[in-house]
Amino acid sequence: MMFLRRIADGFSRWIDGVAAVIIALHGWFGSSRLVRLVEQPDGTISAQAARRAKEPQGEPMQIRDGRIVEPIPAQMAATLKGSQVELILQPNRFVFRALELPRRAADFLDGVVRAQIDRLTPWSAADAAFGWSLPTEIADGRVLVIVAATAHSRIAPLVQALMGQGADGVVVSAIPQGAETASTPIRVYERKTRGSLEFQRLRRVLMSILALTGLLASGAVAAAVVYGGELQDRRYDVARRIAERRAALEIGRSAVDESGLAVVEKRKREVPSSVIVLEAMSQILPDHTYLTELRVQGDKLQIVGITRDAPSLIRLIEQSSHFSQATFFAPTTRSLSEAGEHFNIEARIEPVYTPGP
Repeated sequence: MMFLRRIADGFSRWIDGVAAVIIALHGWFGSSRLVRLVEQPDGTISAQAARRAKEPQGEPMQIRDGRIVEPIPAQMAATLKGSQVELILQPNRFVFRALELPRRAADFLDGVVRAQIDRLTPWSAADAAFGWSLPTEIADGRVLVIVAATAHSRIAPLVQALMGQGADGVVVSAIPQGAETASTPIRVYERKTRGSLEFQRLRRVLMSILALTGLLASGAVAAAVVYGGELQDRRYDVARRIAERRAALEIGRSAVDESGLAVVEKRKREVPSSVIVLEAMSQILPDHTYLTELRVQGDKLQIVGITRDAPSLIRLIEQSSHFSQATFFAPTTRSLSEAGEHFNIEARIEPVYTPGP
């Protein structure tokens, strides 16, 4: 639990830092026009075009009973719209107190002044609008701070009137009695427009964005798990089918090879060899027999030639283990000019692989 709490605290601080950086960048790049409004001794408010200008410019506004008298001059209204306004009021609207502090207390002025505001002024810290000047070195390692304060209810109507004219923000400042207008004012109150970036709202937006990003990432992971598993199953199925197909092809190829070898082997055993046939015929036929033709067609042998005694050849061929069913397939003839007989004998060849009678 402590570990998770530390992670949550670190994440919260990181969000706060990001929000602060965004607000600072927005204020830097998107800063509005600065307009200084100075209350005059007669109760009017005039605009100063420049930071150090002393003379009022344009038609002034009127303050009556602590409120701005309307209607506001058109030129002034146009100047206020979309501007950052610094309103410097007369010193008689504030209570000024000098506060001596040790030099080390200069780093903790906010807490020190807030703790003593009810002692220095007639108001509590919750009801007062207050601020302080920059510390000034005095003797004995001490600093002097001027605290300016007024009731919040006294300046709220003025601020509301300026915001109603379209100002992006209003800062109420005070200049101590006797100080020059050009000196650094004491800021006692600040209000930003409703459209400005607010820290908490920006923080919530950032948290929402990160939460949405986390949900999208979780959805992507879940989709990857679901659909990734399905795709993996499909891939395995395709690989299995490919393997089965390859195995079938290998089996078919082996069967074809084996069948081809079987056919060759069968033909080798069933079809006689021409060399053996010639060898066998050379051993069977007598010396007075001459062949003019010898044809081997499958398991049949046909011989044509001349011999002295053709019928005796039938007996000799039948006696051989290489031939059977010997017969004449054409008439035997004798020529007057030749001593021998022309014979045409056909026999079946037996598949015997060793020459012999």
